[in-house]
Amino acid sequence: MNRRLPPEWAPQSGVMLTWPHAGTDWAAHLDTVEPVFAEIASQIARHEPVLIVVTGTSHRQHVEQQLIRHSCLLTQVHFAIAPSNDTWARDHGPIGVLTHDQPRLLDFIFNGWGNKHPADLDNGITRELQRQKSFGDTPVETIDFVLEGGSIDTDGAGSLLTTRACLLNPTRNPRYDQAQIQQQLKQSLGIEQILWLSHGYLAGDDTDSHIDMLARFCPENTITYMQCDDPKDEHHAELQAMQQELQQLRNVNGEPYRLLPLPWPAPIYNAEGERLPASYANFLVINDAVLVPQYGGSRDQQALSQLQTAFPDREIIGIDCRALIEQFGSLHCLTMQFPAGAL
Repeated sequence: MNRRLPPEWAPQSGVMLTWPHAGTDWAAHLDTVEPVFAEIASQIARHEPVLIVVTGTSHRQHVEQQLIRHSCLLTQVHFAIAPSNDTWARDHGPIGVLTHDQPRLLDFIFNGWGNKHPADLDNGITRELQRQKSFGDTPVETIDFVLEGGSIDTDGAGSLLTTRACLLNPTRNPRYDQAQIQQQLKQSLGIEQILWLSHGYLAGDDTDSHIDMLARFCPENTITYMQCDDPKDEHHAELQAMQQELQQLRNVNGEPYRLLPLPWPAPIYNAEGERLPASYANFLVINDAVLVPQYGGSRDQQALSQLQTAFPDREIIGIDCRALIEQFGSLHCLTMQFPAGAL
């Protein structure tokens, strides 16, 4: 098909954010979370355009004021108006591929992580943005298959990394077995091989183990991953088992990946005593930079250093994401990048 899913470090034309509002689960946290959104948008705008989905004209004006307070370059910001249930653009936004080296956006079904949460409005955002010409003349292809962007990651060289816990969960595509899911992914995304992980999870993550919380491809045949070094932690056995699985993986040329562990942050709990999914693997790669979640602990600097090793030619920018994990996601979960030429 001459189709290819580019890696996140390939040239981008912009990044999408769906802004929180009083009709989302963020209602009680808007005063703490909106500044984080504004900081993310401002940092992205230093490097490439930002497409922000808002609910209406007054919401747009409100968001503009937030961005101005964070010295955001507004000439880099584009707005689109669409109703939304929530803000996790990684999972409801379109997935960009290159077909004959031309961008194409794939609109998969988003069903609220296996019907855990309402998602009817979010599932319609891509079609509404297409109607408004937010993607210009870039074709949008609708695919009758449930797939969230946070559940997959690619090395850009034919391999796709994912977890069985998510993609084989019967709440996603119950009519498909593993072989059929593999065929769908290969056909839609131009992938040669699927690398399945059977281990790895984060407490508080209700996505059924999205790979973007656990392990991520980086340039030069590298995988960064969350490594738990505390034998007393509930994650220790599972993440040790995941590490062993990663050691066995091979790229399409039969070569092992270089593994680069990310530090294990101290546990963070919400007011109800629930452990929150703090993961440094939830970083976002943009043109010439990498935005890295920070959680206010002693391991923050180690995470920045490790990701500088993974991306030696890019600026590494830390963003305090403690407000984000209150809703059980982080920086990468909020964003969706578009390949060059798509916006």
